[in-house]
Amino acid sequence: MYGNHPKTRPVHRPVHGASVKKQIVAGFIIFRRTEDGIRYLFLYRRGSYWNFPKGHFETGEDALMTALRETAEETGLTQTDLKIVPGFKTYVRFHFFHEGKKIQDTVILYLAETKRADIRISPREHNGYAWFSYHDACKILGKYAGTKRALKNANDFLREKSIPRASTHPPRPGHDLRRPSPGHRPSASRAGGRERTP
Repeated sequence: MYGNHPKTRPVHRPVHGASVKKQIVAGFIIFRRTEDGIRYLFLYRRGSYWNFPKGHFETGEDALMTALRETAEETGLTQTDLKIVPGFKTYVRFHFFHEGKKIQDTVILYLAETKRADIRISPREHNGYAWFSYHDACKILGKYAGTKRALKNANDFLREKSIPRASTHPPRPGHDLRRPSPGHRPSASRAGGRERTP
């Protein structure tokens, strides 16, 4: 897993004309349903950094394969533990500086439900985990605007799916009621989000 955690905290600002490294990672926004409502899984690294399970591509993988593998490695949740929510994908884009070089990350995030509450974290990757309500998650994410936007997209998407749309008008010919209208689909997080380590 690679992200804006303490080990990648900026130490040097890049000199004029320094190169920019672009990289893409993939992961999951994972939730479970409880008596108190939906809870989202966040992994913790020292330095008050919370994020979703995610990581780098390996040779021959596509984004979903990477997201599944990294989630299994970082949480112990395998594909059989996850019910992937169709029709959802969002992005977080941010940059940070490491050893004088600017790193531009694009994070691809899918959405999945699990019934498992127990998580098995990898000690070399994270220090802990927690299940947060949407509002509590927004509070602990603090200044990480891109991650909060991704969470909001997921939360809005789930709310839209859970609310039946009543209509007194018959569907128009060729209009598929199973597909949400463009105005109701979550938009990807905009580029330029500046997420940095605490």
